[in-house]
Amino acid sequence: MFSKITAFLPTLAFVVAGIAPVSAKLPPEVVAQLPAPTTRPVDFVKDIQPIFESSCVQCHGRGKAKGSFSLETREEFITGGDAGAPAVAGKSAEALVVEMISGLNPDNIMPQKGKKLSREQVALFRAWIDQGMKWPDSVNFHKHEPANLRPREIAALPAKAGFANPVDQLVDGYFAKQKISWPTPVDDRTYARRVYLDTVGLLPPPDELEAFIADRALDKRAKLVNRLLGDNQRYAEHWLTFWNDLLRNDYKGAGYIDGGRKTITPWLYGALARNLPYDRFVGELINPGAESEGFTAGILWRGAVNASMVPPMQASQSISQVFLGVNLKCASCHDSFINEYTLADAYGIAAIYAKHPLEIAECDKPTGHVAKVKFLYEDLGAIDAKGPQGTQKQQLMEIITGRKNGRLPRTIVNRLWQRFLGYGLVEPVDEMDKPAWSPELMDWLAEDLVAHKHDLKHTMARILTSRAYQLPSVNLGETQENFVFRGPAIRRLSAEQFSDAIFTVSGQTYGKLGGNFNRVAALKPSASLPLAPKWIWGAPEGNIGVRPATMIFQRTITLDAAPTEARIAIAADDNYTLKINGKAAGTSGRRNATMVETIDVKANFKAGANTLELTVANLPPDDGRLASFATDARLDPTSPAGVILYARLRRGDDVWDFVTDKEWAASTRKEPPGVRPNETKAEATPPQNLGAATELGGIDLPPWRVGHHLLDLAAAPKDTLPVERASLVAADPLMVALGRPNREQVMTVRQATATTLQALELTNGATLAKLLKQGAEKIVSANSDASTATLVTTLYQQTLSRKPTTNERTAAEQLLGSPAKPEGVEDLLWSLAMLPEFQLIY
Repeated sequence: MFSKITAFLPTLAFVVAGIAPVSAKLPPEVVAQLPAPTTRPVDFVKDIQPIFESSCVQCHGRGKAKGSFSLETREEFITGGDAGAPAVAGKSAEALVVEMISGLNPDNIMPQKGKKLSREQVALFRAWIDQGMKWPDSVNFHKHEPANLRPREIAALPAKAGFANPVDQLVDGYFAKQKISWPTPVDDRTYARRVYLDTVGLLPPPDELEAFIADRALDKRAKLVNRLLGDNQRYAEHWLTFWNDLLRNDYKGAGYIDGGRKTITPWLYGALARNLPYDRFVGELINPGAESEGFTAGILWRGAVNASMVPPMQASQSISQVFLGVNLKCASCHDSFINEYTLADAYGIAAIYAKHPLEIAECDKPTGHVAKVKFLYEDLGAIDAKGPQGTQKQQLMEIITGRKNGRLPRTIVNRLWQRFLGYGLVEPVDEMDKPAWSPELMDWLAEDLVAHKHDLKHTMARILTSRAYQLPSVNLGETQENFVFRGPAIRRLSAEQFSDAIFTVSGQTYGKLGGNFNRVAALKPSASLPLAPKWIWGAPEGNIGVRPATMIFQRTITLDAAPTEARIAIAADDNYTLKINGKAAGTSGRRNATMVETIDVKANFKAGANTLELTVANLPPDDGRLASFATDARLDPTSPAGVILYARLRRGDDVWDFVTDKEWAASTRKEPPGVRPNETKAEATPPQNLGAATELGGIDLPPWRVGHHLLDLAAAPKDTLPVERASLVAADPLMVALGRPNREQVMTVRQATATTLQALELTNGATLAKLLKQGAEKIVSANSDASTATLVTTLYQQTLSRKPTTNERTAAEQLLGSPAKPEGVEDLLWSLAMLPEFQLIY
């Protein structure tokens, strides 16, 4: 990798960090060793421009100016940089640029590493200088206009016989240019298996599959797609995997134990279940409330951390990669060698998410310069560099989701196309500055998404009902050069799809949810609740920022009878402890991460008067490291503080609701010196009465903006839905082997080719062996009355979406025995699961 990077080092770098400018006057004996200038006339476009393009513009053009030197235009080239003018027309023997590229002065040679210019190239350069450094006005090395950036006004496509779906009209035009004839679409059985896996991630249940095949309606494929996309639970639980990969969200791993990472699963599941419009989806991640802030908060790594991986830089990289298809990782250490983005570009977005002024570091070396707030494409909108952080996030959100930015919809439709057809309209999918193989199709899909209010399910249906999607699959191989679209690529089942298929066939469930969230609240939003809870604190402006303190809020609730159901939805900044009638009812962790949680408090309430005591601590700002900044005079010791609660108690038809509001009494407790809030016992420091609690605002109050999520949780029953999907649980060794990432980095596309580890796990892995053994026992127990022949047919239909052939049936029946034995069923499951027909989406 290092040798590849150094190959891009500029030939014309006049100042490199740590190297002082050196005189251009070479001794006569050294000048004598220079290649003589080429005698023929030099053509800039043919002779000099290719040298600039291959060796120079990566650092001195396309918006970059190492050593303050730019060669974007002739005027800038002649002016030079920190080391002075590179050359004077007619005097190539005295030119600094010739000294450096010749390699004759070991103290002043460029590039320092990598391939040097040949003597023939130096001779051309000398001749060009001596001949007057002619440079056509039409040639410059300015930044390229990135592809797929601008919105396009798309005219309605004229009706075309046989192509009801506009996608197919555009693909038909592409096929005509490529001289490709339309293949015959796949049969119903193949299509159904493909579309089930792509929409909800599951193999088609045999009864649903057979009903679909028997249906004679001409529009049955479109109806199937709409029905599957309308299954909000299965849709959300399948696409949770896709977005967990992109948003680095999971249930365990780096940061989850020590508080250096915050889950967004409750927000993400709800957004998917309700099909939140994509522009709002992105907006709530870029300018987040308490439930979605984990994405831009990133991972707070422990120990020594490279400057390019501090949380604000992670936010910059993640936003650019996920929503804009731009790789800023190289530009997070230095001006990029692989694209035209600069260190200032990466730090420009990072500065928005930094709590304090962010010093730029180049290759982990501090530069002394403070990052300036900016967006990658400044002509799309401005961000107030002096505005508050909340305003800057709002402005960034408005730019990225705004109509002027055509990149947002193009990036997501490209991801969807790649997901469904195995190869993006732009490849790689994170290099969206490149043109699409069908720009017309890219533009149409993106503008159609915008026209339909950013409804991703609408775009999915457009693709999934197209003839292009229904074509026979093709094998792209491990690499694809000079790509020509001919049909969907053959794809492997994902780790989650493989696991879910095995669990479904054997009738097993995963057990416990990997995260603390309520699917019922997301799938069945509550009706209006009668009360409006308020964020409260012991003083005004708690939401803006107050000094560290511990508040105690109290209230008495009188009930006619003990409740049979009692749940409280609560969120606190930073943490809380709840007592009811003197007994502990619930507590949050010590971390500075505001989350809406629900507590079952039925056992804590009784008939008559019930006393509630809610202790809430506002901790000193510590960036999550538990290393208090409270004594550092350079840093602001204030931070937002508040608590909000909705309680719903039931007994039969009787319902008692209460919320946080000014009806609660507030008191404060001063901590002894050196003791952090909430770390000392209340009885050790008597509270000081403050009177009534101060109402700060309602559910949408910034910075938390918990919105209706809190109300939905308050109204929803406990989540008792079975856990039947791998996306809902932490990865096991089988899923890890099959490619499920650890989600410490953004993963937009998983590895497509099989690995040795996967082969070993699929043939001899303990996790799969245990799963198939337990599954076989459960299958035999659940089908004790079924004949061996029936059981064989059922297993083939469940795994391969077809009945067995005569030879397959005979062999399978002999394997199972009569009556079917668990070990025989286990062997058959192994055999079926190893078939490419099972493991591939074709």
